[in-house]
Amino acid sequence: MLLRIRIRLPDRPGSLGQVARTLGAAGADVVQMAVLERDNGRAMDDFTVAWPAAAGLERLIDGLEAVPGVDVVGVWPTAEPQGSPEAALIGQVAAHPERGAEILADAVPAILSADWAVLAEPKGEDSGDAVLVYASVGGQVGADLPGLMPLRPRAFTAADGTHYAVCPFSRGGGALVVARTGAPPFHRTEVSRLEQLTGAADAVLTGDRAGRSAV
Repeated sequence: MLLRIRIRLPDRPGSLGQVARTLGAAGADVVQMAVLERDNGRAMDDFTVAWPAAAGLERLIDGLEAVPGVDVVGVWPTAEPQGSPEAALIGQVAAHPERGAEILADAVPAILSADWAVLAEPKGEDSGDAVLVYASVGGQVGADLPGLMPLRPRAFTAADGTHYAVCPFSRGGGALVVARTGAPPFHRTEVSRLEQLTGAADAVLTGDRAGRSAV
């Protein structure tokens, strides 16, 4: 199975190599790594690793925490696709524009290692409440959402502990909302990734509509 591992570590030569060697010694095969932030001599990185499904996580976590200066922020299952999932997703949106927004909502949870995503529309112009109009696997149309205002690309945590990332569409006042539990909050780099995906899909769908109306 695939795991996402988020760690803080010293931002100095050799630290990343120690982490990689520790992962390998524990039996994890590193698939990819992303740097989330670097500040004040510390870094936060996300590792995606292949891990034996029957193996417990204690050995993995204990090994990482034994590396000097390393803090394990979170370890959780992921189904994130490898390679260039964003490009493939936008290609699917372009190929099927009539369901473009739904295709985006279905694919984003895997890309961001989240549980589910929904398309939401505000109940009123000044209302923070939202109506769910489409849900990916794991989500539920008609379920309650926390207030989405201010409606801008951002991450927040609801009172029940669910972590959300939200990004509005440039058209129609709707938004893409992604959620996960049992994992760290969405990092600002993940919100930026969501914003880029939503913007690219927006551009494709807006261009498609403009092309059809000109015919």
